[in-house]
Amino acid sequence: MPIDYDPLSPRWRDDPFPVYRQLRDQAPVHRAPGSGMFCISRHEDVSRVLKDPETFSSSAMNSVLTDLGRIGPRFAWALLRFLLRTRVNPFEMQRRGSLISIDPPRHDALRSIVNRGFVPRHIAAWEGRARRLVSDALRELRPGERFELVERLAVPLPVTLIAEMLGVQPERQRDFKRWSDVIVAVASGPARGNPAGLMGELAELFVYLREAARERRRRPQDDLVSLLVDPSRPDALDELDVIQFVVLLLVAGNETTTNLIGNAVLALLHHEDVLARVAGEPALVPQLVEEVLRYDSPVQLVFRQATRAVTLRDVRIPRDGVLALLLGSANRDERVFPEPDRLDLERDTRGHLAFGFGPHFCMGAALARLEARVALEALVPELLACKLVAPSPRVESFLVRGPARVELERIAG
Repeated sequence: MPIDYDPLSPRWRDDPFPVYRQLRDQAPVHRAPGSGMFCISRHEDVSRVLKDPETFSSSAMNSVLTDLGRIGPRFAWALLRFLLRTRVNPFEMQRRGSLISIDPPRHDALRSIVNRGFVPRHIAAWEGRARRLVSDALRELRPGERFELVERLAVPLPVTLIAEMLGVQPERQRDFKRWSDVIVAVASGPARGNPAGLMGELAELFVYLREAARERRRRPQDDLVSLLVDPSRPDALDELDVIQFVVLLLVAGNETTTNLIGNAVLALLHHEDVLARVAGEPALVPQLVEEVLRYDSPVQLVFRQATRAVTLRDVRIPRDGVLALLLGSANRDERVFPEPDRLDLERDTRGHLAFGFGPHFCMGAALARLEARVALEALVPELLACKLVAPSPRVESFLVRGPARVELERIAG
């Protein structure tokens, strides 16, 4: 029977893993009937594509995720209001691309600039703040009361840290989560190709970031935006590049960690033996983080575009053909990870692709790992006395995977 999988369809959102296995076994390079994309499902092939930017360009991340749709009357008016309010042309942003959608050498030059805020010593310095945020959140986890994990912990932790790194005022941090949700909806969710209704919120974000960049250029502070726009540096970013980078951070820096924490909690609650073991051996938390990254990756796929005609596993991919690299499938490839559908703390997780591979390896990986480790070190003992009291619907996105809600109730003192 032909496989009708399409990476942009919500059909497989709740449980994509059976069709991933079918793809790996029967059609490791699968032409999606709807989008026409070439879906790459095996670890070896995904790795090969990720480490070869000359043949497989990241520009597809731009063309797929910034689909502005057809210019109908409603969108035309929304776009005009956006332009008048922000003085930023979204089509110019699409043309220029962001860090995840450009190739070397421009990618390497831009990454070297923005990476200044993500060096190990800077990331390690945030651990104390992360622990305080987790501790404050878990005070609300009381016997007999419901505790919604995503809203109370998995969202505030990364949003607050990213906002404070950027120098965002505390009163605007809720806006950052709202803007993050809008970006996910426009790029990979229900508003993709039809963003008119959300253009006002995007304009609000762009105006805020443009003004923040101008203010930091005039009066630098001890934050990441000031570092990026520092006029004393010859490679200081302009306003448009700052906006592009912060928009990326809102998804990569917030959504990834939020979904990692949510996926980890669901995995533990469905694997009571693993939960009990980690509770007895807290030193296993870092290994748990890596296994959850592999087992239920917070980013399920990325896109590449062929710069020339190429053959993968006897399938001819034409020049400009778009490839969907199924990270979530590659991380469950039994050729690399035996018994991949099992959550296994003894597993050698080296080589998982949850943070990508090659030039575009996620530069925020260390921060996501720190946040997840700190959250789970505090959560695991509490989860022993908790139960799920409602279904956990998934975030509406073909790109990121995580629960939209995790409703817990503490059943013991």
